[in-house]
Amino acid sequence: MSVHRRPPLPGVQRLARALALTAAATGVLHLGVAPAGAAPTDPPDRADVKAQVDQLYEEAEQANEKYNAAQEQQRRLQREAGALQSQVAAGQDDLNRLRGDLGAVVAAQYRTQGLDPTLRLMLDQDPASYLAGARALGQATERQNETLRELHERQRRLDQRRQEATAKLDELEQARQRLAAAKDEVHSRLARAQRLLGGLSAAERVRLADDDARDAQDRATRGTDRLDLGDLPPASDRAAAALNAAVSKIGSPYVYGSTGPTTFDCSGLMYWAWRQAGVTLPRTSQGQASAGRRVSLAEARPGDLVIFFKDRHHVGMYAGGGVVVHAPHPGARVRYESVSAMPVNSVVRV
Repeated sequence: MSVHRRPPLPGVQRLARALALTAAATGVLHLGVAPAGAAPTDPPDRADVKAQVDQLYEEAEQANEKYNAAQEQQRRLQREAGALQSQVAAGQDDLNRLRGDLGAVVAAQYRTQGLDPTLRLMLDQDPASYLAGARALGQATERQNETLRELHERQRRLDQRRQEATAKLDELEQARQRLAAAKDEVHSRLARAQRLLGGLSAAERVRLADDDARDAQDRATRGTDRLDLGDLPPASDRAAAALNAAVSKIGSPYVYGSTGPTTFDCSGLMYWAWRQAGVTLPRTSQGQASAGRRVSLAEARPGDLVIFFKDRHHVGMYAGGGVVVHAPHPGARVRYESVSAMPVNSVVRV
C-alpha cells in the first residue's frame, strides 16, 4: 500500500539546520575551536549530542503533558469558580430582597401594634372586625417567622458558597503556578537541546540532521521503499474518520500545548482527529489512556489509541501494519513510525 512519502523534518533536523544556517551567516566557529589564549577542547561527539538531545526532547514532551493537564485543570477550575461566584452574587441579591420584605413587614407591625391588644379591643368600634384582623395578623406573624427561618437558611448556604468559591480560587491559583512551572520546564529542555546542537560545527549539525531524517524514515518504513499498513479494517466508522483526519496532518509541526488545526502535540493530534469524527477525548495522553476499552497490541485495529511509556506521556494512533501516526516530540513533525520504536503501555479502543 502506497502512503505519504514526504520525508518529515524531525526535531534534530529542524533545529540543526536552523543553527547551521545561523552559524554560516554569522561566521561563528563551533565550540571545538577555542578562543585565543584559551586551552583547546575536544569537539563534542555527534552521537553523544544526539543521545542527549533525544533525551531532552522526551523530557520536554513529559513536561508538555504536565502543561496540558495543568491547562485543562485551570480551565475547569475557572468554570467552576465562575459558577460559584455567580451563585454567590445571585444568593446575595435574593437575601437582600428577603431582608427588605421582612423589614417592611416589621415596620408595618410596629405602626399597627403600638397599643396593647386588650386596650385596642376595648377601644375598637368594631370588635368583630378587630378579632378577624388579629387572626390575620397572627397568620402574618407565622409567615414572618417562616420568612425569618428561610432568611437564616439562605444566609447559611450563601456563607458556604462563599467558602467554596474562596477555596476554588485558591486551587485555581495553584493550577496557574503548575502551568507556569511546566511551561518553564518545556522551554528549559528545548533551550538545552539548542545549546547542545550549537556546540557542533555547522557541517556536523547538517550530518546529524541527515542521520536523524534517515533514522526516522527507517523506523517508519522498517527499511522498505513502501509502507505496508495492511488491510485490517478500522474498529468503527468513527475510528476510520479519526485515522483519516490524523493522516491528513502528516508533516504538520509539533508545537507543545497545541490541538490544531495546523500544529499539534501528541495528545493534541489525537484530540483534534477524534473531534473530526464527532468524539471529544480527554486532553492529555494520561486521560486518553482511560477514554475507551483496553485491548491488546495484537488486537489493535486502525484508529485505536496507542499509549506509550510507563508514565503514559506519549500517544499515537494505530494505522495498521505495526505502524502508528503521531506527533513525535517538540521540534518534529507529524509522521508514521513503527509501534515498536517506543515502549507500549496500552492500546485503547474509543
